Amino acid sequence: MTSDFEAQLRAVSLRVTRPRLAVLAALHDHPHVDTDTVIALVRTGHPMVSHQAVYDVLRALTDAGLVRRIQPAGATARYESRVADNHHHIVCRSCGAIADVDCAVGGSPCLTASDDHGFTVDEAEVVYWGTCPDCSEGS
Repeated sequence: MTSDFEAQLRAVSLRVTRPRLAVLAALHDHPHVDTDTVIALVRTGHPMVSHQAVYDVLRALTDAGLVRRIQPAGATARYESRVADNHHHIVCRSCGAIADVDCAVGGSPCLTASDDHGFTVDEAEVVYWGTCPDCSEGS
Protein backbone atom coordinates (compact mmCIF):
# COMPACT_ATOMS: atom_id res chain seq x y z
CA MET A 1 0.00 0.00 0.00
CA THR A 2 2.90 2.38 0.72
CA SER A 3 3.98 2.17 -2.92
CA ASP A 4 0.45 3.26 -3.95
CA PHE A 5 0.73 6.30 -1.69
CA GLU A 6 4.20 7.06 -3.03
CA ALA A 7 2.83 6.93 -6.59
CA GLN A 8 -0.05 9.23 -5.65
CA LEU A 9 2.33 11.79 -4.19
CA ARG A 10 4.66 11.66 -7.18
CA ALA A 11 1.71 11.96 -9.59
CA VAL A 12 0.88 15.38 -8.12
CA SER A 13 4.55 16.44 -7.87
CA LEU A 14 4.75 16.19 -4.08
CA ARG A 15 7.87 14.84 -2.39
CA VAL A 16 7.46 11.49 -0.70
CA THR A 17 7.93 12.01 3.06
CA ARG A 18 7.14 9.86 6.06
CA PRO A 19 4.54 12.33 7.43
CA ARG A 20 2.74 12.45 4.07
CA LEU A 21 2.74 8.66 3.79
CA ALA A 22 1.52 8.34 7.38
CA VAL A 23 -1.34 10.81 6.84
CA LEU A 24 -2.43 9.07 3.63
CA ALA A 25 -2.37 5.69 5.40
CA ALA A 26 -4.36 7.07 8.36
CA LEU A 27 -7.04 8.50 6.07
CA HIS A 28 -7.17 5.34 3.97
CA ASP A 29 -7.78 3.22 7.08
CA HIS A 30 -9.95 5.76 8.96
CA PRO A 31 -12.10 7.90 6.65
CA HIS A 32 -13.94 10.98 7.95
CA VAL A 33 -11.61 11.71 10.87
CA ASP A 34 -10.81 15.12 12.32
CA THR A 35 -7.36 16.65 12.58
CA ASP A 36 -6.79 15.56 16.19
CA THR A 37 -7.52 11.96 15.24
CA VAL A 38 -5.18 12.16 12.26
CA ILE A 39 -2.44 13.48 14.55
CA ALA A 40 -3.01 10.64 17.03
CA LEU A 41 -3.01 8.02 14.26
CA VAL A 42 0.17 9.40 12.68
CA ARG A 43 1.94 9.58 16.02
CA THR A 44 1.33 5.91 16.77
CA GLY A 45 3.96 5.09 14.16
CA HIS A 46 5.84 8.38 14.09
CA PRO A 47 5.80 9.93 17.59
CA MET A 48 8.08 12.82 16.64
CA VAL A 49 5.76 14.25 13.95
CA SER A 50 4.50 17.63 15.16
CA HIS A 51 0.95 18.93 15.13
CA GLN A 52 2.03 21.62 12.66
CA ALA A 53 3.54 19.03 10.33
CA VAL A 54 0.23 17.15 10.19
CA TYR A 55 -1.68 20.40 9.56
CA ASP A 56 0.77 21.26 6.78
CA VAL A 57 0.50 17.79 5.25
CA LEU A 58 -3.32 17.88 5.33
CA ARG A 59 -3.28 21.27 3.61
CA ALA A 60 -0.80 20.11 0.95
CA LEU A 61 -2.69 16.89 0.27
CA THR A 62 -6.01 18.75 0.07
CA ASP A 63 -4.57 21.39 -2.25
CA ALA A 64 -3.13 18.63 -4.45
CA GLY A 65 -6.49 16.84 -4.62
CA LEU A 66 -5.34 13.67 -2.83
CA VAL A 67 -7.50 14.37 0.22
CA ARG A 68 -10.95 15.88 0.58
CA ARG A 69 -11.91 18.15 3.47
CA ILE A 70 -15.55 18.00 4.49
CA GLN A 71 -17.29 20.00 7.18
CA PRO A 72 -20.94 19.20 7.83
CA ALA A 73 -22.84 22.05 9.49
CA GLY A 74 -22.01 22.32 13.17
CA ALA A 75 -19.18 19.77 12.98
CA THR A 76 -15.42 20.03 12.92
CA ALA A 77 -13.62 19.56 9.62
CA ARG A 78 -13.03 15.96 8.63
CA TYR A 79 -10.77 14.43 6.01
CA GLU A 80 -11.06 11.50 3.65
CA SER A 81 -8.99 9.98 0.89
CA ARG A 82 -11.94 9.10 -1.36
CA VAL A 83 -11.61 11.87 -3.93
CA ALA A 84 -12.01 10.18 -7.32
CA ASP A 85 -15.79 10.56 -7.47
CA ASN A 86 -18.60 12.91 -6.57
CA HIS A 87 -20.06 11.12 -3.56
CA HIS A 88 -22.01 12.50 -0.63
CA HIS A 89 -22.24 11.89 3.12
CA ILE A 90 -24.77 10.90 5.72
CA VAL A 91 -24.25 12.23 9.25
CA CYS A 92 -25.76 10.95 12.51
CA ARG A 93 -27.39 13.81 14.42
CA SER A 94 -26.70 12.02 17.69
CA CYS A 95 -23.09 10.79 17.63
CA GLY A 96 -21.71 12.55 14.53
CA ALA A 97 -20.79 9.34 12.67
CA ILE A 98 -20.28 9.93 8.94
CA ALA A 99 -20.66 7.45 6.09
CA ASP A 100 -20.21 7.77 2.33
CA VAL A 101 -23.27 7.77 0.06
CA ASP A 102 -22.92 7.25 -3.69
CA CYS A 103 -24.99 9.41 -6.03
CA ALA A 104 -28.57 8.15 -6.10
CA VAL A 105 -28.80 7.59 -9.86
CA GLY A 106 -26.05 7.00 -12.38
CA GLY A 107 -22.73 8.82 -12.43
CA SER A 108 -23.28 12.33 -11.10
CA PRO A 109 -26.86 13.48 -11.69
CA CYS A 110 -26.54 16.03 -8.92
CA LEU A 111 -24.13 18.00 -11.10
CA THR A 112 -27.00 19.06 -13.36
CA ALA A 113 -28.39 22.06 -11.52
CA SER A 114 -31.92 23.23 -12.27
CA ASP A 115 -30.40 26.70 -12.84
CA ASP A 116 -26.61 27.00 -12.91
CA HIS A 117 -26.71 30.82 -13.25
CA GLY A 118 -23.90 30.57 -15.81
CA PHE A 119 -21.55 28.68 -13.48
CA THR A 120 -19.56 25.66 -14.64
CA VAL A 121 -20.55 23.10 -12.01
CA ASP A 122 -17.84 20.57 -11.09
CA GLU A 123 -18.96 19.40 -7.66
CA ALA A 124 -22.13 19.15 -5.60
CA GLU A 125 -22.20 18.83 -1.83
CA VAL A 126 -25.14 16.91 -0.49
CA VAL A 127 -25.32 15.99 3.19
CA TYR A 128 -27.98 13.63 4.48
CA TRP A 129 -28.81 13.83 8.19
CA GLY A 130 -30.38 11.16 10.37
CA THR A 131 -29.72 8.71 13.17
CA CYS A 132 -27.23 5.87 12.76
CA PRO A 133 -28.18 2.27 13.63
CA ASP A 134 -26.15 2.32 16.88
CA CYS A 135 -27.91 5.45 18.14
CA SER A 136 -31.31 4.18 16.94
CA GLU A 137 -30.96 1.06 19.11
CA GLY A 138 -30.68 3.20 22.23
CA SER A 139 -33.96 5.01 21.47
